[in-house]
Amino acid sequence: MDPTFYRTAADAIAAPPEKLAYVVAFDRTAERPDALTVIDVDPASDSYGRVAGWADLPTRGDELHHFGWNACSSALAHAGHHTDGLQRRYLLLPGLRSSRVHVFDTHPDPAQPTLSRTIDAAELAAKAGYSRPHTLHCGPDGIFLSCLGNGGGDEGPGGIALLDHDTFDVLRAWETDRGPQYLSYDAWWHLGQNTLITSEWGTPSMIENGLQPDLLLGHKYGHAIHFWDLAEGRHQQTVDLGEQYQMALELRPSHDPQAAWGFVGVVVSTEDLSASVWRWYRDGDRWTADKVITIPAEPADASALPPALQPFGAVPPLVTDINLSVDDRFLYVSCWATGELKQYDVSDPAHPVETGSVRLGGVTGRVAHPAAPSEPLAGGPQMVEVSRDGKRIYMTNSLYGAWDDQFFPDGVGSWMAKVDTDPDAGGGLRIDERFFPHGEDFRGLRVHQVRLQGGDASSDSYCHR
Repeated sequence: MDPTFYRTAADAIAAPPEKLAYVVAFDRTAERPDALTVIDVDPASDSYGRVAGWADLPTRGDELHHFGWNACSSALAHAGHHTDGLQRRYLLLPGLRSSRVHVFDTHPDPAQPTLSRTIDAAELAAKAGYSRPHTLHCGPDGIFLSCLGNGGGDEGPGGIALLDHDTFDVLRAWETDRGPQYLSYDAWWHLGQNTLITSEWGTPSMIENGLQPDLLLGHKYGHAIHFWDLAEGRHQQTVDLGEQYQMALELRPSHDPQAAWGFVGVVVSTEDLSASVWRWYRDGDRWTADKVITIPAEPADASALPPALQPFGAVPPLVTDINLSVDDRFLYVSCWATGELKQYDVSDPAHPVETGSVRLGGVTGRVAHPAAPSEPLAGGPQMVEVSRDGKRIYMTNSLYGAWDDQFFPDGVGSWMAKVDTDPDAGGGLRIDERFFPHGEDFRGLRVHQVRLQGGDASSDSYCHR
């Protein structure tokens, strides 16, 4: 059995640390192939913090975004996974613009992935009725691939396509009864509660050319989370956070398989440009949610702002990612526009306490990395990934091509950073001055999500306490 399938969160925390990180990189112009890059994250290595491997896609115009493993620790709970031979081996890379999914094999050399298969847009549309794949997780019945658009490609409903674990064939749409759900984004679950949760962004036509002010102020982006019967694919309940809370995106459920709570990040409030994090939880036989973190906008001189923000005279935090440590103790919140990564102690999920903060980039701050103090940075902490032991946090700076260009019209650049923390000492964040792949290290491509060798805080769901 694959030793990176962990029965419990405690087993995952105790496992050997990662030595490689996989990072997807894309060409905004679509003139060159996107790539799967491999970064050396072993502090004892001579090539620490540098690109150790590179695999170009065979196509152009994919815009790699989120990606994930073919298998993870949830395999230990589900029939039909053939756990004796199943391995955390393949990385599936959805193209958010192309609707293709490229499958890369990380064996036999983890630093040199090779292309195994490409699932084209026609197969995804014909067999599942979806397009614009966004996020995937290994789960019961197959690989769950959330998609923003319908088979036509521009509008909804978005939903979840189910892929075969072994062949990667598209099997079908996962939903059997979607109820009122129309917008799509993330999907995750509580295995012990037989519950899947989904969140909302917008249809492809609403997001692919940038943030549309009329849709934002008209409260047309997503502002609800949905709860489903995991085994049956049947919609059970909608929890609307309020139409002013626009773009309910990343879902981070507790890693305890018997727990019934988690967090969702909200990008912006149209009332005051603040961002927020909400806790969902089961209350009796129903699910509910309440706001537990509010992060205010930061006033700024209009002349220092991009055109998209000048009318407001402020920089909204724009919470674009959150991540929950495997021990469920710390929540990390990326405030992309202000350039801040925040750490919260969520030992009491209803009452988070801020315990750390670092800044890099930002719309107005352009805070430099300590390794290159004379180089102002654009972008900000965006995709955030936490090591299994909770001691290392990796982050990249690109949100989505068209949105990058709106908020950083002079160029968003390309960089990755690592932050260290000590959970046993109560947290606190420190930028690793030795680790700063950026610019031409990524050959001019923009970088997005990170996955860690052997799993990370957002790859796995565990089956036992």
